[in-house]
Amino acid sequence: MLLRQTLLFIFSLFLAFNALAQNRPVPPALAAKSWLLIDLSSGQILSEEKADERLEPASLTKLMTAYLTFSAIRQKTLHLQQALPVSENAWRMGGSKMFVKVNTEVAVEDLIKGMIVQSGNDACIVLAEAIAGSEESFAEMMNREAKRLGMNNTNFRNSTGMPDPEHYTTARDLAKLASALIREFPTEYKQFYSMKEFRYSGITQPNRNRLLWSDPSVDGMKTGHTEAAGYCLISSAIRDHRRLLAVVLGTTSDSARSTESMKLLNWGFLSWDAVTLYKKGQAISSLPVWKGSKNRVNGGFSSDFVVSIPKGQAGRIQAQLATQQELMAPIQAGQALGTLKLTLDGNPYGEYALPALENIPVAGIFGRAVDSVKLWFH
Repeated sequence: MLLRQTLLFIFSLFLAFNALAQNRPVPPALAAKSWLLIDLSSGQILSEEKADERLEPASLTKLMTAYLTFSAIRQKTLHLQQALPVSENAWRMGGSKMFVKVNTEVAVEDLIKGMIVQSGNDACIVLAEAIAGSEESFAEMMNREAKRLGMNNTNFRNSTGMPDPEHYTTARDLAKLASALIREFPTEYKQFYSMKEFRYSGITQPNRNRLLWSDPSVDGMKTGHTEAAGYCLISSAIRDHRRLLAVVLGTTSDSARSTESMKLLNWGFLSWDAVTLYKKGQAISSLPVWKGSKNRVNGGFSSDFVVSIPKGQAGRIQAQLATQQELMAPIQAGQALGTLKLTLDGNPYGEYALPALENIPVAGIFGRAVDSVKLWFH
């Protein structure tokens, strides 16, 4: 125990030195195998440690099962009140259960609650078989979706997170999945992931995410545990209209995953500001266009452009637009016009493509000819 505390202290000193060197807030050292904290308002990662190390996800796997279930409902191949048959395979599934009964039918809505709140492996099997025909086919769907989401260090072998040597992911990949679920299914996220308990078949089970009780700003997401994975938690909280997402993997106990996750979330909210540099649709720059129906194009963002900045340092951020070549029509809205380079106290802080806010069609023959002549002398 003393050795572990000493190593954590040494590691915290390393983090502090590294953060000070980069003019960033000092992140906490967590008693976990891997972690990552992301500000969903800006998409920036505020802290990470071994975020690309492949680990067993345990029941965090169920985030992908939920993602595909919500997708099926949106595509109208499932609906919430639809009753699904419980196979013997689902009924016999071990681990955590919602206790469905073989040869009965259960509503999709109840299965979702059983999967998310009770972490029911049996509920996952019923949903997987309904969506893909078998759990094996469903795992193939999971991997296709993981690839589409950019989860490049992930491989799913089942819908539940039951141990398998070829079933793995990373903190970074899980953050991508959890972020996509919150972004693409906000109604479903709010409806199901904040539930503190669910009663089915005469059995009431609490949500294993302790933070739902200890902090009112926390409204999800999912716990996981196996002997190999340790105790894991993905949690999300929203304070002052700003949402953070924490992925903490491989702690030593149920209480530790909650404590370490709360430590990470609190640090993120207390040490960083989310600053709106530009409003949605705001013209940041007007750039010359050649051979177009208009001779200038406005560049800006289709949504508020938010940046996470160390607390109290918003006034020290500077932005500069860099363009490398002449802009030729046609130009499509959303097309990159250049690179917005941010600096903090003169140090590079981030680079972002600046999109066009409007379409600029090609000019007529006369207009193109005039600009061709001008370009000779430009």
